[in-house]
Amino acid sequence: MSAGFDLQATTRRGAGLDRLGVLLAAIVAAGLALQPFCLFRANRIVAAKPVGLLSALPPLESQIVLGLIVVASVLLLLRTPSPLRLSVSVLTLVLLAFAIGRAGVYLTPSSNTYARVAPGGGFWFAAFAFAIALADAAVRLRMPPLGRLALLALIGGALWLFLWSGACDALSILREYANRADVFWREARVHLFLAAGSLAAAAVVGIPLGILCVRVRPLRAALLNSLNILQTIPSMALFGLLIAPLAWIGAHVPGASAIGIAGIGIAPAFVALFAYSLLPMVSNTVAGLESVPVQARDAARGMGMTARQRFMEIELPLAFPVILTGIRIVLVQNLGLAVLAGLIGGGGFGTFVFQGISQTATDLVLLGALPTVALAFAAAIVLDAAVEMTRPMTSASARKSKSLFERHDE
Repeated sequence: MSAGFDLQATTRRGAGLDRLGVLLAAIVAAGLALQPFCLFRANRIVAAKPVGLLSALPPLESQIVLGLIVVASVLLLLRTPSPLRLSVSVLTLVLLAFAIGRAGVYLTPSSNTYARVAPGGGFWFAAFAFAIALADAAVRLRMPPLGRLALLALIGGALWLFLWSGACDALSILREYANRADVFWREARVHLFLAAGSLAAAAVVGIPLGILCVRVRPLRAALLNSLNILQTIPSMALFGLLIAPLAWIGAHVPGASAIGIAGIGIAPAFVALFAYSLLPMVSNTVAGLESVPVQARDAARGMGMTARQRFMEIELPLAFPVILTGIRIVLVQNLGLAVLAGLIGGGGFGTFVFQGISQTATDLVLLGALPTVALAFAAAIVLDAAVEMTRPMTSASARKSKSLFERHDE
């Protein structure tokens, strides 16, 4: 009996630790202990010198920052309330951002325009851990869609104010941005055009094809199998396959070259992204329409509703959340795949990524990679919230179809 009591007491004591928090605290500790907080280069091309957190800042500041990170890690380690975990994660991310910006100022001589300071592995490990903690806390709080959108807007606004304040201007990635600001925003517009434009084209083509697959059963297997085969082609191979036909069209079709159709550039990148977008659009449209209850269709038909009325008032509203999920998948996918357009002269953030790879310039790679990740992350949150906000509309359509079904039975 005593042994059983001791076992229960031990179990209760162990329940004070958060499993995810243990992992995240271990990541922070390993990152700061085994990796440099930042990297210092005397100029852009020499090898980097690793600098630990305690050496990256003035002594008192470094001790304060380290102490606050330790306290925050302990709070993650314990099973603390979700609002506290969310607040701690946000504040620690802000602290890390100010610390790395301060390190750039502290390590770079004021008259030296050639020295470069970049975030090191310790910074990235800690930032990753607290970003995961922030996302986990938001999930545990079960924030409503508008709450998640407000949190995203708050984080985005804080990031913009932080960058606008110039607190991180001494970091090498922002020096790269300062040297390429005009080019950066031009490539940002191209990247968004490739991702959103191919999505719009895929929606215009894919949603009607999905509706057609539901209505014409023999077409479904052939079309979906063809799109599945297309999806298995590696992206670089597809870009290569498109070069020859698009070059021929640009050379021989009147007016084609005037609108930008050529073997390299935006055209093959756009067509490839459009092709990869079709399968999620078609399959989600089919899945959404197939999920509409048969009773709802029968009841609407029995009440004398026309085919158009049944589709617009019953079937489409019930299927819309699934279709919107397909749009989310495509947008996040295209924001990532659009980076590859830089390899064939298509522009976008991939231009910086591949320039940086060819020049062994990590900061140039990050100048293209970080905005891409941020856009994909924001798009996923916004469209996830949109999917949830369409559920009341779906519920209203379901109640309407149920009412029609009951009246039809009577």
